[in-house]
Amino acid sequence: MEPQLSHQVTDSVATVVIRHPAKRNAMTEEMWRALPPLLDALAHDPGVRALVLTGEGGTFCAGADISTLRGSPDRTPGLAVAAEEALAAFPKPTVAAVRGHCVGGGAQLAVACDLRLAEEGALFGVTPAKLGIVYQASSTRRLVSLVGPATAKYLLFTAELIDAGRALRTGLVDEVLPGGELDGRVAELTRVLVSRSQLTQAAAKEFANGRTDRDAHWAGQARGSGDTAEGVAAFLERRQPHFTWSVSTSG
Repeated sequence: MEPQLSHQVTDSVATVVIRHPAKRNAMTEEMWRALPPLLDALAHDPGVRALVLTGEGGTFCAGADISTLRGSPDRTPGLAVAAEEALAAFPKPTVAAVRGHCVGGGAQLAVACDLRLAEEGALFGVTPAKLGIVYQASSTRRLVSLVGPATAKYLLFTAELIDAGRALRTGLVDEVLPGGELDGRVAELTRVLVSRSQLTQAAAKEFANGRTDRDAHWAGQARGSGDTAEGVAAFLERRQPHFTWSVSTSG
């Protein structure tokens, strides 16, 4: 099978699958380039309310395809950062579903997601020190904000792999599931995500990511959305709310 990113949309959840089984789902330059436009299309699709990123089979992503670095060692890290930033900026909730190795560029993508769920046996590593690559400042800051400076330094300085238990303790992942239970838990979580107010989620994502100049914008969006009235009415009537505000159509 040719290396590729595939995707499908089911029940308002877009699932993007990293497929390069010959190299444990390592990302080629073409795959790095393909991710931002794919994410842009899914961001503007009103039928998508959440996104799951995962790898084919028993591996999430073993990083960049090192064979592509030989001729252009400076280009691939830049492509990886562009893909990471596109994923971090995706305006709807994102979940990394991790099995097996989540290393190098794979960890970079997982960290850019909002939430990370892992199966027991998963291994995580941030490995540029093995290649003499300078990890970009933006990627380093994102890692530090997630796990703290001590764990970030350990991962970056040593390039050692850590198991899912340690990843959970350090905040690198949110949940660790027994073998065979990851898909079910991801499906359960995404059902919850798509049932909630996308207005609340989008504003919370911006604020949690450090944006501080958009309070008035989001207050205006809330006033015009009808979501607050619907949420209150649904609560009082003891029914599920039907929220209508959408990132894709908000302008």
